[in-house]
Amino acid sequence: MKNIKRKIVLPVLTLTFFCSFSLAWSQDLDGVLKAGKLRHLGIVYANFITGEKAGLDVELMQNFARYLGVEYEFVETNWQDAIKDLTGNVVVPIGEDVQIKSKGHEIKGDVLATGFTILPWRKKIVEFADTTFPTGIWLITSADSSMQPVKPTGNIENDIQIVKKNLKGYSVLGLEGSCLAPELYEIGKYTDKIELFPADRNLEEMIPSVMARMTDSTLMDVPVALIAMEHWPGKIKVIGPVSPEQGMAPAFSKDSPKLKEQFAKFFHEFKQSGQYRKIIEKYYPSLFIYYPEF
Repeated sequence: MKNIKRKIVLPVLTLTFFCSFSLAWSQDLDGVLKAGKLRHLGIVYANFITGEKAGLDVELMQNFARYLGVEYEFVETNWQDAIKDLTGNVVVPIGEDVQIKSKGHEIKGDVLATGFTILPWRKKIVEFADTTFPTGIWLITSADSSMQPVKPTGNIENDIQIVKKNLKGYSVLGLEGSCLAPELYEIGKYTDKIELFPADRNLEEMIPSVMARMTDSTLMDVPVALIAMEHWPGKIKVIGPVSPEQGMAPAFSKDSPKLKEQFAKFFHEFKQSGQYRKIIEKYYPSLFIYYPEF
C-alpha cells in the first residue's frame, strides 16, 4: 500500500393539477396526503434495506405510511444522490460543514430512511427525526491481523484514543462523504496510510477488502459490523471504537416540518406498542448485546 490517499464507488397535463410530481407537489404532510403515497428513499444497505427491498427501514416506513393512511412506495437511491433526491440540492461535505454546489434538482422522495447516520454536516442540510437506531464507528481487521482488540477501560473516549494511537504503520480504509470518512475522526493524525473506497461501490464490500488483505483495517459502522461478524465468524475482529456512540434516523427535507412531526408521533406509539423492538430483533438480533440500554 502506498502512503497516500487513494481511491480503491406524469407529463404536464394542466398547470393547475399536474406538474412534475417530484417538483410540484409539496413533500410536507399535506402534499403526501394529497398524493396518497409516501415515497421512501432508500439505499440497499445492511439489513436496513436488503436486496429484496425488505429490511428494518422498509418495514418502519411501511408502517408509517399505514399510520398516515397512504400507500407506500420505495424509491431506490445511492449514497451520492440520496440528499439530492430528498432536497433537490447537490452538496459537498467539508468536515462538519457543508457546501451547496447546485440547487433545483428533481426531488424523488419524501423521507430518506436507510440506516442514515446523524452527522453535524448532514444536520445542516436535512432534518433528522429522533434516533431510531444506535451506531458508532469501529475499526475492523482480519482475524489474523497483528493489531489487537482494545481492552475496554470503561471510558469510550479512552478506548478511542488507544485504538488511534495503535494505528501507526497500518493502512486504514474509509469512504469520503459518509460516516466512514477518515477526516471525521482525525485518522490522518495517527497514520499516513489512508485509503479511500470507491464511492460508486457498495460499502459492504469494505470488510471483504480487509479479509482479502487489500488493506490492513477499515472503518465500519456498527450495523454492518454486526452482520459481518455473523456472516464471517472467525474471519474478522473488532479492534475498538473510533467514534463515540452515534445515532441513525430518518431524514426529512427542511421544508417538511409537519411530516417530521407526524413521524415523531407515529414512532413514539410504534415503540410503546413493542412492534419496533420486534422488527429490530428480526433484522439485528445481536444489537441489544452491544447496546442493552437501547
